[in-house]
Formats: sequence, structure tokens, C-alpha cells
Amino acid sequence: MTPGNSGADVVVVGSGIVGLGAAHAAARRGLRVIVVDRTESPVGATIRNFGHLCIGAQSGEARRYADASRDLWLRLSRDAGFWLRESGTLVAARNDEEIAVLAAAANDDDGIRMLDAEELLRHAPLRPGAILGGAHIETDLQTDPRAAAEAIVRHLAALGVEFRFRTAVTGLGAGRVDTSRGAITAGHVVVAVNHDLDQLLPEVAERNGIVRCALDMMRAAVSVPRPLAAPLLTGWSLVRYGRFAGTPQADRLRERLHAERPDLAALDLNQMYTQLPDGTLIIGDSHASAVQPAPFQPEVAFSAFLAEAEALFDMPAPRVVERWQGVYAKGPTEFLIERGDQGALVLAATTGIGMTTGLGLAEENLAAAFGWAPAMEGTS
Repeated sequence: MTPGNSGADVVVVGSGIVGLGAAHAAARRGLRVIVVDRTESPVGATIRNFGHLCIGAQSGEARRYADASRDLWLRLSRDAGFWLRESGTLVAARNDEEIAVLAAAANDDDGIRMLDAEELLRHAPLRPGAILGGAHIETDLQTDPRAAAEAIVRHLAALGVEFRFRTAVTGLGAGRVDTSRGAITAGHVVVAVNHDLDQLLPEVAERNGIVRCALDMMRAAVSVPRPLAAPLLTGWSLVRYGRFAGTPQADRLRERLHAERPDLAALDLNQMYTQLPDGTLIIGDSHASAVQPAPFQPEVAFSAFLAEAEALFDMPAPRVVERWQGVYAKGPTEFLIERGDQGALVLAATTGIGMTTGLGLAEENLAAAFGWAPAMEGTS
């Protein structure tokens, strides 16, 4: 197809995980798909995260999308050939309030199993005196987000999806997407540009209260006595994620954490860790929201990350390999699902769970909006 004079059954604006999920859903139904993105590859929230697919810590609508995403992640890892492990997630509990949050969740959910300190230490290279116990969330997955995104693009291209990178969308019309390389006719349009929604559909962004959340993150080379067997959450994670955060036990934990460590509370910390196949550890993260967050990253956050990691893990000081600013769309609800200008379907995960829920969000909402039957089992 020649840019400027072509069309597709579905045009997807944005090549992040929700956009890739939309393209995957359409391609599996035998439809002609074009994905348009102003960058030369996925470079946003989809690659700037922990690679932690945190399924069992979600609740409600997010859990439904997360469960659907789990099946799609497993399918894509097989078909596209990227690393994914069914590791579950470990949670390190360092005080009685954290144990209480986990115990309440484990009583209600057979996918969460309590661990004593000895068992947790067999799976995570932590300092014995730093923990009381913990839990294992059994449904969760882990991937390397940078490698996964690239592999999914290659796989979808092999299925016939056309990617038009380095192409900006300048406007939407009835059955048409205007781009910097010409117009594309479209049967359906999906807008999945996440935090850049205000650049394309400012009225939709403003109406839904969408801003950007900026994160400080880092990757470090570490020397540990044994690998981290799964992503690791802490008490700061328990007061964030839906499965735990709304409980009375989490309210008491939040009060304790904020009273004991107001410096970490000021960072809006989610203290968590994932270890990549090369042995490096992703460490983070802080949160700051604004329409356009400043690009400057205060060193105080990174200093806190390293100090907390050294206090928790049985290891000498990590050697920092990379630092970066993550970013995602943030709104008053967990998801934005709307028919925007000219009938385009606008989709975004508007909290930090896009990798966990994005594939299911796209699959379910495209099928509902466009009247699609379920994709045939066994198709890519």
C-alpha cells in the first residue's frame, strides 16, 4: 500500500501496548490493519516499565482486563518468540500491618499464598532480618518490556499489519485519518496514544481529566547470592493496587508508612523490583502528576531507591546502569473508553497498569464497539 493513497479495515493510532493489542485483535479476525505512530518504534510507557504483569493484585474491571491480557500475553510470547515467565509475584512484608493486608487478601483469594520468612528467602535474596514473611501472587507474569514490544511489532508485521512509523496523525475525519504523509481511509479508527491524548484530542483529554504521570526509574547491576525468582513488591505496593489498597488493613498500613517515612511518601513511592534475564535489577519508582511534568529528575528519588534496595536485599551497593523517566496517562478512573471525535474508539489505561491490562482492554472493547465475534481459537 502506498502512503497517502491507501486504506484499511482498522487504523490504529499509537503503537504502545494498547495499540498493539488493537492491531492484534483485528489481525486475528483477518482484517486489514494499519498502525500509525509519530516515533520510529514504541518508546513510551510500553517500554519504560518493570515488565511486571501484575494480574492478581487487580480487582473489578481491571482484573477482568488483566485476566484476558494474561491469555493474550502467553499466546503472543509463543507466537512472537519473546521471553515471558509464569513466575507469579513475591511480596516482602516487613511489619505486622503488611502481614495483615496480605493475610486478608489470601483469605479471600486462592491465588494468593502466604509465605513465612524462610520460604520467602528461598525465592528472593533478601536480608533475613529485613522481613517478617510475605506472599506469592500466583497468576502474575514477567517479561522484558523492550524486547517484548519489538517482538510483537515484528510478529504483527509478519501477519500483514502495516506499520507507518515516523508518521504523525494530524486529524481525524469520518472514515479518514489525516497524517503527515497523507490521508488513510478507515473502516474503524482506534486512538491509543496514552499520555499524548491531549496532542490529538484535547477536548477528550480535558473532559476526562487526563494528565501525565512521570516516574523515576533505574536499572542496576547487582551481586546477589541467588536470583530473584519473581517480581518483588513491598508494603508501598500494597497501598497502591486495587486488590489490597481499599481494605481497612491497607488504611492502617498507609498510616504507618506515611508516619514512619514521610520522605518516601512525598515521592509517592511504589517500592518494587524485577530482575531481567541478564541479571540486572529494575528499581523504582516515584510518581509526579501534571499536564506536562518537568523533564528534570531530582537525585533525591534515586538516592532513596538505592538506600531502600540496600536495606532490603542481601547485596553490596548496586552499580547503576541506566536511569530514565517513565510516563503514563493518569485520570480519575482506571480506564478511558470513549467514542471520540468522528466516531473513533479512544482507549487508554489511565493508571500505571497498562502492561497488565492493555491487551485485554483492546480485545474486549474493539469486539464490543465494532460488533466482532470472538476470534477463532488457534489463530495467531
